[in-house]
Amino acid sequence: MSEQQPTPSSGRNLDPWYSNYARRTAGLTVSEVRALFAVASRPEVVSLAGGSPYVAGLPEDLIRSAFDRMLREHGPEALQYGGGQGIPQLRERILDLMAIEGITDASADDVVTTTGSQHAIDLITKLFIDPGDVILVESPTYVGALGTFKSYEADVRHVEMDADGLDPAALTEAIHAARAEGKQVKFLYTVPNYNNPTGVTMPMSRRREILDLCIREDVLILEDNPYGLLYFEEPAPNALRSLDAEHVLYMGSFSKILSPGVRVGYVLAPHGIREKLILAVESSILSPSTFNQWLVTEYLETADWRGQIDTYRGIYRERRDAMLRALEEYLPQLSWTVPAGGFFTWVQLPPGLDSKQMLPRATTELVAYTPGSGFYADGRGHDKMRLSFCLPEPERIRLGVRRLANVINNELELLETFGDVTGAGEIETRFSSAPPNLQ
Repeated sequence: MSEQQPTPSSGRNLDPWYSNYARRTAGLTVSEVRALFAVASRPEVVSLAGGSPYVAGLPEDLIRSAFDRMLREHGPEALQYGGGQGIPQLRERILDLMAIEGITDASADDVVTTTGSQHAIDLITKLFIDPGDVILVESPTYVGALGTFKSYEADVRHVEMDADGLDPAALTEAIHAARAEGKQVKFLYTVPNYNNPTGVTMPMSRRREILDLCIREDVLILEDNPYGLLYFEEPAPNALRSLDAEHVLYMGSFSKILSPGVRVGYVLAPHGIREKLILAVESSILSPSTFNQWLVTEYLETADWRGQIDTYRGIYRERRDAMLRALEEYLPQLSWTVPAGGFFTWVQLPPGLDSKQMLPRATTELVAYTPGSGFYADGRGHDKMRLSFCLPEPERIRLGVRRLANVINNELELLETFGDVTGAGEIETRFSSAPPNLQ
């Protein structure tokens, strides 16, 4: 085998084409979130793991009427190829959404439609990253972005957060440290609104501080905003992009405010980057789905989408409150974030517990969560977990937290008895039937 090929994780490799793969495929690994899907989808398991929106809260007639009108008025166009930038009608409607976030100087010409925001992350990373280039990310950050960054062989470096999001001093230190090593910092990736996984929101004063710092240091900001309209009491501060048009790439998505099944996202980019993005879209998929774009356009033009977002806010606020009440009742010894919007809370475990090692035990108790280590590129996070409240009904959330409390309290008893949760001989045997991808 060539030295340039990745080394198999075990002594035996069953893939006869292994030695032919490009070196960068070593970064293509199953995320800890995706590994949960099989077990978490079982009906008896209360899943507090995935960030799946509650699409049952979307009235069927809203989509059906948009679908019927789309076929009736734009059927031939919707079933045809489209341009790499996306249809202009949808890009005009996207301006309405961005205006709510304070972005009022945008042009539809600078919007590029993508197949979900994950596609946008991939395109931007492809455009900017050579192997070894530095991407700065929050600590912790979105697992899907980490997977993409690793697949392009980026040097991903975490920047510490506090209760207000990214720490400016830590960001300054990370930029200078990378440059002292002769590395090029290509961009900062941030989810400033109801951060995934922590739920933390960056206040306006901190946004200005981070933006001013990145302008001084000549660092591009990639602002990912899938949850911004899903606030519970007060709207989030205006987007970073509302403060500067040249140093911020802004990404949005319809996955959380409409449906992830339509797979429609978008990027607002400075002119030069926009041109490169369009070329990247055309070289990879020719064009995003014209059918889905027309469906979303008709929805935005004919349905009460603002009212539907209000409905989602009420649903998720009720579920957030159910999650916080259950944590207070069943796990008062732990600490967690209190999100003002979005889908997630971030939980700190007691010393000695490992959320990844504990997961097979949790699944046998019919509850699932996401281990904190999935949101770090450097192996941290084993003492944390992400709990999602977006999909289960409130009573199921309460049941799931009660089951989780049983697991955690049992683990603490084992820790007190054996000094090491995995040290008792019968423990691993007892849970050996857990799904292999969760062990």
